[in-house]
Amino acid sequence: MEKREKIEEIDQIKSLVDAFYGKVKADPMLAPIFENRIKGDWDKHLDKMYRFWQTVLLEEHTYYGSPFTPHASMPINAQHFERWLELFKATVNEKFTGEKAKEAIWRAEKMALMFQAKLNYYRENEIYPLK
Repeated sequence: MEKREKIEEIDQIKSLVDAFYGKVKADPMLAPIFENRIKGDWDKHLDKMYRFWQTVLLEEHTYYGSPFTPHASMPINAQHFERWLELFKATVNEKFTGEKAKEAIWRAEKMALMFQAKLNYYRENEIYPLK
């Protein structure tokens, strides 16, 4: 078993993101959705995710953007968020320990709930956020 470490710097963020998206790429439910959106440009997506989680967990502001907007038009529902969270939590728990690991899971759970609520609102009211 790999030694679990604390999330303290960008190298741990990159390790988390790379391991997580390795699972996403192999997942029968999530892989097609991500691939359809990313269109093979994983390096660009991973770089964005490094910066996002660096900003969120390390408070080093390198991400500027709106994380929800790209998801607004995707064909995703509660089952997709559940699977995404399952893979994310498993990755964090396999590789990391400590307060930042707990925070990463907490933030991912809150993000999934918020995204689902917003998607439901937009769909129920037949409106869409700015792109």
